[in-house]
Amino acid sequence: QVQLVESGGGLVQAGGSLRLSCAASGLTFSSYAMGWFRQAPGKEREFVAALNWIGGSTFYAEPVKGRFTASRDNAKSAVYLQMNSLKPEDTAVYYCAARLGSGALKADAYDYWGQGTQVTVSS
Repeated sequence: QVQLVESGGGLVQAGGSLRLSCAASGLTFSSYAMGWFRQAPGKEREFVAALNWIGGSTFYAEPVKGRFTASRDNAKSAVYLQMNSLKPEDTAVYYCAARLGSGALKADAYDYWGQGTQVTVSS
C-alpha cells in the first residue's frame, strides 16, 4: 500500500520560510518522479515543482521560481519543499504526488497523492 505523508505546513508571515516534507512508503521510491502541487480555496490544483527519479532534474512553476527549492532523498524515501520569501498568494493546501517515470506538470499524470498540508501566509 503506497502512502505519501506531508508535514511541515503552518502559519507564517509574508517574507518568512517553511520547509515541507513528504515521506513515502510502499513503493520503490527511486523509480518514481515526485511532484508538489497546491490548491487554494476555490481554485484548481496547480503545479508547483517536480523532481525526476534520476539525474536530479527539477522543474518549477513560474510563480515559485527563485523562492522555492525542491529536493529528494532517495535513501530516506522523502522529498522536501523549501519555501522562502513566502507571499500571501502562496496560501494553499500543499500536496506531494508520485508517478512512475519522469516528472510531469499535470496533476492527472500522477498515480499517488498525500493528504496535503496547509500553508497559510499572513500579510
